[in-house]
Amino acid sequence: MTITAAVITISDRCSTGERTDISGPTAVQRLTEAGIEVRQTMIVHDDVRAIAEAVQTVALDTVDFVLTTGGTGITPQDYTARAMDPLLRFDIPGIAEAIRMYGMNKGVPGALLSRGRAGVMVLGPRRILVVNAPGSVGGVSDTLDVLLPILEHTIDQVRGSDH
Repeated sequence: MTITAAVITISDRCSTGERTDISGPTAVQRLTEAGIEVRQTMIVHDDVRAIAEAVQTVALDTVDFVLTTGGTGITPQDYTARAMDPLLRFDIPGIAEAIRMYGMNKGVPGALLSRGRAGVMVLGPRRILVVNAPGSVGGVSDTLDVLLPILEHTIDQVRGSDH
């Protein structure tokens, strides 16, 4: 099964060039190593409209999966979870919960503060999996450690296959 993806980094500092994006390239590397075709990458600032527009824009590139990294915390400038409100037709809470618990079980109590979401966006006749990862390399790695073993089955289900 061919799976296509896009990766969006959400960071004020990376979007202005003040800091180099490390989490996005980490995600691209891990996805590529897993045999997933990453069709597009993007960096946007922490803004509800910018995040929502970026997710919609990369989804137009007929990808199966959009991974965002960053903006999932509880600081006043973390908007990723809120930006998902108008986009996700439904959440898949088990994925987001498993990512948080994975980090917690690795000894990172702050993982419980992530407001990252996972769900399905509907764009015309297409359905796209969207998963929000924390903005750290560790957060991206934890997210993909949880997601990659179930990604093919998840995409198969999102595409409408039977159980």
